[in-house]
Amino acid sequence: MNIAEKPIHTISGDHRATGDGVHLVARNCGKGVRLDTHMHREAQLVYAARGTMQVTTPKGRWLVPPDRAVWVPARLEHSIDVLADIEMRTLYFELGWLKRERRSESLKSEFVVRVSPLLHQAILALFDDTNKPVRTELLVRLAILELHHAEDSTTFLPLPHEPRCRRAADIVLGDPTALHEIEALAEKVGTSARTLSRLFSSQTQLSFKSWCQRARIAAAIERLSMEADVSVKQLASDLGYASVPAFSHAFRQVTGKTPTQFSGKE
Repeated sequence: MNIAEKPIHTISGDHRATGDGVHLVARNCGKGVRLDTHMHREAQLVYAARGTMQVTTPKGRWLVPPDRAVWVPARLEHSIDVLADIEMRTLYFELGWLKRERRSESLKSEFVVRVSPLLHQAILALFDDTNKPVRTELLVRLAILELHHAEDSTTFLPLPHEPRCRRAADIVLGDPTALHEIEALAEKVGTSARTLSRLFSSQTQLSFKSWCQRARIAAAIERLSMEADVSVKQLASDLGYASVPAFSHAFRQVTGKTPTQFSGKE
């Protein structure tokens, strides 16, 4: 597949430039919008001040609620799926700007950062029309400093690259709520259960069972983001859990929150 490089000036939205190699773009996207696989010559910090998105890179998928943001290095292919109406605020960093940063080496790979209240306010303040250059520069520096708290999110779903393992993963992702037995799955992709189990462990750093649970919780997060009225009881039933406590326990294991805490209904 030919992945096109997307220049900043072609992106719809409210554009601002600091004059020092940092560009700011504010845009709103409705639920169901997909930004197909592309790349930028600049690195970027992608944040949805409201709503939930899914960001996919060759490394895997992140479900990104408003308390997280994604760092995407320059020329890394990625796509974005909007799961619930979002207010996207993106900071683009030219490579010359990054080279002057002491942290440039640690920013060469994609990761998710938990958005602290300070980082949230710094990003929003960058889009204030009354900003002076000095204030803008300080806010950009503050945002970069806050990336020291970077972490791989528990809502990250690693994607295997080995062909048989990837086919198996795609089958699970096609219906994450089903009970997938590794023996039957291995037969479908032309390998043994032992080999498939080993592949999942080496390719994703998760056991097959843990990977399937994370895929199921990812499906739950997507439902919570897209269906405001869905109840936890209905969700637990639809996902095949024996009870609400069992579902809540599994959800907390992956995300660190209960379903109601995650959806903001508590």
